[in-house]
Amino acid sequence: MKDVWRRILAVVTREFIAIWADRRTRAILIVPPVMQLLVFSYAATFEVSDVALAVLNQDGGTESRALVAAFTASPAFAPVARLQSEREIAPVIDSAMAKAVLHVGPTFGADLAAGRQAAVQLIVDGRHSNTALVALGYAGEIVGAFSAAQAKPGSLQPPRLVVRAWFNPNLSSRWFIVPALVAILTLVITTVIAALSVARERELGTFEQLLMTPLRPLELLIGKTMPALIIGYIEGLGIAGTAVWVFGIPFRGSVAVLAVALAVFLLSIIGIGLMVSALARTQQQAITGAFAFLMPAVILSGFATPVANMPKAIQALTLINPLRYMLVILRGLFLQDAPWELVAANLWPMAIIGLVTGSAATWLFRRRVA
Repeated sequence: MKDVWRRILAVVTREFIAIWADRRTRAILIVPPVMQLLVFSYAATFEVSDVALAVLNQDGGTESRALVAAFTASPAFAPVARLQSEREIAPVIDSAMAKAVLHVGPTFGADLAAGRQAAVQLIVDGRHSNTALVALGYAGEIVGAFSAAQAKPGSLQPPRLVVRAWFNPNLSSRWFIVPALVAILTLVITTVIAALSVARERELGTFEQLLMTPLRPLELLIGKTMPALIIGYIEGLGIAGTAVWVFGIPFRGSVAVLAVALAVFLLSIIGIGLMVSALARTQQQAITGAFAFLMPAVILSGFATPVANMPKAIQALTLINPLRYMLVILRGLFLQDAPWELVAANLWPMAIIGLVTGSAATWLFRRRVA
């Protein structure tokens, strides 16, 4: 048994040396995680601000000017044009000069003074559906606050909705995005490293030399697995620490539970990477095969689009995606202090995926060796 572990340790050491000696692999370990962490953390956001707003105020009274001022003073809108007639609305929207047009009709002040319902129109550019929906929500809040301020003393006040967001009180999209990056960036790095492990040996012509050593196929496979596992662990914990100490994302769960979940997740994706590596003849084929898995895995994980909003057939497909389960665990540990029951419900599917992919990788490896 001691000789077995000595041979495995020799393969692990050799693999680390090969990874660090290869400039392309070394670049993959350092450059993509840093760039993607910065891009997603600072640039990717679901929040909308400074929506280009054109204003057509046909009333000109005190009340209409107060409503327009409420819109233009809001950080959600940025005034870009003052229109004089309705004929100017279509051109500013068609040319994308403005994403929204606030239209106050000529009878707005008179309707308010008479106690009638005063209508206000907000025209939005539906070509940017997310921006349009968020802008409509902001506009509803502004008009609601204006209506409450204009209500006469003693008049019947409409119901007021009081919103309280649990786990993310400021509704910061960074709190939603950055915890997911722990899994996504770890997925990318670990899958690529595992996919290159055997393909590199074949391309360099050293794979046959390894087979001539006393190493058994299973020992060689374990030796190829360990570096990807260790590197993925370091990457994952490092990104989690960066999320907490650099970006200020709260971590309310257990570090021990995070460590266990990360280990199970890594084993599930290493199996996929080794399957790709066993089938690939060159490093280029290995990288292409790895990214053929990575893109669908991210799209079907629920990172940007909730799984519940996907078609039923696609939802069934996400059940074999380990990233889907890891995102639930990470967001639960960071923001919620997720109970063990929630974590366990997402751990065992990843464990099954890891068992299946690891077994398939072993079978493929032995078949290619034979």
